[in-house]
Amino acid sequence: MTTNFTIEYGGIYWINCDPSFGHEFQGKRPGVVIESDQQIKKSSLVTIMLITSNVERKLKDDVLVKYSETNQLRADSVLKVYDIHSFDKRRLLKRIGSLENDYLHQIRDYLPTHFRLGKGSD
Repeated sequence: MTTNFTIEYGGIYWINCDPSFGHEFQGKRPGVVIESDQQIKKSSLVTIMLITSNVERKLKDDVLVKYSETNQLRADSVLKVYDIHSFDKRRLLKRIGSLENDYLHQIRDYLPTHFRLGKGSD
């Protein structure tokens, strides 16, 4: 089974997170694709950061995303940078919108910390 829409870097999609276990996100959630378009073509998996509208639970490195016509989120939301997942592409249900470049830059700035990349990470 394939999706009937294009999956691309920076796109925001509804993700089916069920079945889930423990503290994993449950149900249908928005998520942003953080994998390059070149890598997306190589696998049936796609790397996602999940988004929540619960702005009160924002952690230090999480990214506050303001609603816009471009991202089409239902409200101001939080990009959970600690929740990086690879999902089968079939879990992507529908495209919502696109994440603005400013937020994508914040993700790129965060990723070296998450994966211990760069200077002083030894």
